[in-house]
Amino acid sequence: MAERDGGGTGSAPPAAGGGKMSLHRCETCSKEEAKYRCPRCMKYSCSLLCVKKHKLALSCNGVRDKTAFVSVNEFTDLNLLSDYRFLEDVGRTADAAARHCIVHSPATKRLLQCLRNKARGCNIELKTLPVGFTKRRENSTTFNSTENKFYWHLKLVFPHCHAEYTLKRVPDDKTLTDILKPYIDPVESDPVVCQRLKIYTASPQSDVQILMKIENRSRNSVRTENNPEL
Repeated sequence: MAERDGGGTGSAPPAAGGGKMSLHRCETCSKEEAKYRCPRCMKYSCSLLCVKKHKLALSCNGVRDKTAFVSVNEFTDLNLLSDYRFLEDVGRTADAAARHCIVHSPATKRLLQCLRNKARGCNIELKTLPVGFTKRRENSTTFNSTENKFYWHLKLVFPHCHAEYTLKRVPDDKTLTDILKPYIDPVESDPVVCQRLKIYTASPQSDVQILMKIENRSRNSVRTENNPEL
């Protein structure tokens, strides 16, 4: 999904023929003038082929991020309308989830209570989203009573490379070093992944910092926790 580039900083004054001339080159082929701008990553493209190539290279879905930060100086009536519609969608989703029959199922309540109790025993405060939310639906975290351990659903984000990877059923006794080896270890990582994350694989492991997102924090407070180095 891409939008036509035009107006604002994305276009130049009218040319002699009365048309508009783009100020930007295609960021995929670097040859043609840009005609489209991706609503998701804001990359410029000149054709459908380059749009597809940029999606593949950046793992971009082309869908605008409704929760992306917008500074006060750039905030417009369109952003306000978008936020209003987003909150309406959240309200409808929460209401539908609250009415879902699974929410009131005794088996579901017992399972969640069991997970919370096991987590509390590990000094972990486990919180869950309502049924119907995407993160709740995709989360595969479970507790194995036989092995007496959690298997976590993890999301690894590499901001400098705009890359994200999801891991399922990661045992709670697996170290961060072992978790990250297939991604940033220059020897043991997958060649394709290694190339994409070359900023990390080329850096000394002592320079790599691991941050864990902290939920339910106020807007101006620290939102991440610094973990020990690898």
